[in-house]
Amino acid sequence: MSRATRVSTIRRHLVQGGLVDLQLGEATQKAGHPAQHETDGFAARQHVDDAGTLLVIVGAYGPDWFTTMREARHRLEQPYIKCHVDGEAPGLADSELLVRWATFAELRARAAVQEARQAPLKALLRQGEAQQRAEEQRQALEDAGQSGLF
Repeated sequence: MSRATRVSTIRRHLVQGGLVDLQLGEATQKAGHPAQHETDGFAARQHVDDAGTLLVIVGAYGPDWFTTMREARHRLEQPYIKCHVDGEAPGLADSELLVRWATFAELRARAAVQEARQAPLKALLRQGEAQQRAEEQRQALEDAGQSGLF
């Protein structure tokens, strides 16, 4: 069972990430098409799942609602925010995301994927650092007049 996810916490994370809170009511969120709003931004509302857990539904609105939705997802899935975002949950509109706190297993899996993605770059950086250290040592020996030893 998930922890309760409060709408005020999710709003704060999104606003701190640079998104505009349109503060739309639930009825307004459920009615109409997201592109009908003049300003790009988001609105959030509380939702209770079948198990009785508090979750949050975040909707993206405005002419560029798709970009807003992508930015909201990216922000909420940052390692320091620790949310799980689901855009495929039943009952959601195309412009809505279901947000809840991520489980430990989900966070570990996300960290493993990120580590695997960064592994080639880290190996390349380590190789470059090793080559730089070897060059610095060779240069120091030459400066000390010991280059004939190698």
